[in-house]
Amino acid sequence: MKLKTLLTALVAASLTASALAAPQKIEFWTFSMKPKFTPYFEGIVKNYEAANPGVKLEWVDFPWDIIQTKLVTRIVAGTPPALVNLNVPWADEFARDGLLTPVDELIAPARERYLKSALEDLSFGGKTYGFPLYSNVAVIAYNTEIFKAAGVTRAPRSLDEQLAFARQIAQRTGKAGLCPALSKIDGLMMQQGLPVIRNGRAVFDSPAHVAFIRKLADTYKVGGLLKDGLFAEDNFPVAIDAYKGGRLGMLLAPPTALKRIQSDTKDIYAITDVAPAPLGPTGIADGGWLIHFGVPAGVKKSMLPEIGKFARYLTNDANQLEFAKQASVYPATVQAANDPFFMAIPPGAGAAEKAVSAGAVSMPHSRTMYVAGVDDYNELRRTLVKAVEAGVTGRADIQAALTEAVTIWNRKLTKQFPTAQPVSTLGSGTKVDTASSVSRSTPVEFVSTLVPDPKVDGYGRPASSAMSGGI
Repeated sequence: MKLKTLLTALVAASLTASALAAPQKIEFWTFSMKPKFTPYFEGIVKNYEAANPGVKLEWVDFPWDIIQTKLVTRIVAGTPPALVNLNVPWADEFARDGLLTPVDELIAPARERYLKSALEDLSFGGKTYGFPLYSNVAVIAYNTEIFKAAGVTRAPRSLDEQLAFARQIAQRTGKAGLCPALSKIDGLMMQQGLPVIRNGRAVFDSPAHVAFIRKLADTYKVGGLLKDGLFAEDNFPVAIDAYKGGRLGMLLAPPTALKRIQSDTKDIYAITDVAPAPLGPTGIADGGWLIHFGVPAGVKKSMLPEIGKFARYLTNDANQLEFAKQASVYPATVQAANDPFFMAIPPGAGAAEKAVSAGAVSMPHSRTMYVAGVDDYNELRRTLVKAVEAGVTGRADIQAALTEAVTIWNRKLTKQFPTAQPVSTLGSGTKVDTASSVSRSTPVEFVSTLVPDPKVDGYGRPASSAMSGGI
């Protein structure tokens, strides 16, 4: 009896100790979510803790421009957060430096619910490095009165048609038809299936590249391209002002831009219609910029199952749908992305409502496009932009300008990558044959840069944040 009593007491004591044990702490980081989304994330914390009494969540939000430094500091100190908000270029760099943990096993129970394009964005070296949260995509807004006056009867279905329509608008109305962001010409080339770098060397002076720039030059020459700010680092303010002023036929922008047009110029909004932006020969939609949650390196292995469970909850259909509605972005899960909120066009819908649906049509094709692994890439990109500007505006022969820029690029690339070797698989973020590996310890994946402007989304951050931040 004494032994039975002792055993009973020990079991009771053990149960009591377990009940009093500190709950598992999961610290997760976001960037630039406070104060607008504080109620949303506080609701996430409250609901998850209520359903999982053994877990204590700690939400930390940093400005987008310091979160990388904070993360590296904590990883080096051996105290990383369990989850962290990242964009795809950041994740690529962290993964190549061994600072992220692959999440294939953690995401496996819910992998099928995420958009294939989102998972492809987060696949580096055959491994998955994050739980997709949201992305965006561009649409084409067009002035129906300008189209009518120019004899254009429908929205363009390709970049060639955009340029052809722009020339027709200029010749028949005297107004500009289009204002592409030519400071990001590298991204435009890649979306059109024209590689910027192949096997570690610049290749953008081929006959196909020259022909592409010549189409831009022909459109520029007849006034089809808005000349103001055409090559500016951030030309969206100029473009949307021209559209609101009735001086521009087409505007490529995220759906949220239509709300600004509606608010600022009701007369222009009343004659605006919307269509999905053309995908181009690569099948990639313009404007993609995926934000996700990654798992830093150094997280305790014993915590990974619980972290995976929370990450799947944090990015499930219901939570993504609610966040996307509040943030005016698009979910990265199949069910949420196909919700009637995005897909259905209500009776009497205006351009803003149509834009949401038009963007949803393109979301399965949304990819984050960027260039990874090249030192001083922005400096090289500016060299390319200057060459394209000289060719488009007629100040230099197109072939000569591009070849000169290629020479400058390859002088730099040869120093960084003395020997370049092709690989058989494509890098993340692209469907065109531009991925390469060079002879160094980690592969370098060459893709391109198509970056949405933060001002379009209405969150008021400086234009430089477009390269890094989320909403």
